[in-house]
Amino acid sequence: MGIGDKIDNAKDQLAGKAKGAAGDTTDNEDLQAEGKVQETKGDLKAAGEKVKDAFK
Repeated sequence: MGIGDKIDNAKDQLAGKAKGAAGDTTDNEDLQAEGKVQETKGDLKAAGEKVKDAFK
């Protein structure tokens, strides 16, 4: 996994957590869901990169 990929994945994870927290604070269910999706996207991309690295 390249450093750029790690940064992008971490960025998605952190942005998702922030959106989820903002949604929790404001009781905005759409923002909560959007944050969860973005965080999950970052998690899945990171997992995919780890699998690719395992088969190298």
